[in-house]
Amino acid sequence: MITIEIPGRDAPVCIKSICLDYNGTIARDGQFFQSLEEPIRRLAKHADIYILTADTYGNVRQQCGHLPLKIWTFPREGAALCKEAIVKELGEGVFAVGNGFNDIQMFDASEISVAVMEKEGFCGKLAAHADVIVSSPVDALDLLLKPDRLRATLRN
Repeated sequence: MITIEIPGRDAPVCIKSICLDYNGTIARDGQFFQSLEEPIRRLAKHADIYILTADTYGNVRQQCGHLPLKIWTFPREGAALCKEAIVKELGEGVFAVGNGFNDIQMFDASEISVAVMEKEGFCGKLAAHADVIVSSPVDALDLLLKPDRLRATLRN
């Protein structure tokens, strides 16, 4: 578990699970960003990590199967409801990272949500549901590895 004290909150934020959208967030055109391997390995020592994806390119297991995380795939239709159901099943303490319209419900069900604006962009409507918006998935994971950044952004 990753515990973060955020000034102005009644209680610390306790992150138990990290949910990552795949395409557009931690991968481009189905290719996993290798720069995320080290931060994922570090975070996996403290929280469960999940990739939630419709696996558009059919290669998420080939790209990420060697990492210390779980991969949940689901049909392309209804992806938003699938992501939301997974987050709700995980319970409290979910840190969600995504970029698309189908991440809105996942963000709403999460403790902290981070929208990533990578080369594929991000859905404008997602911004209203994000706690933080960053320019790369490495920056998103660094919010947990360097929690002073998250404290500064979310303090009351």
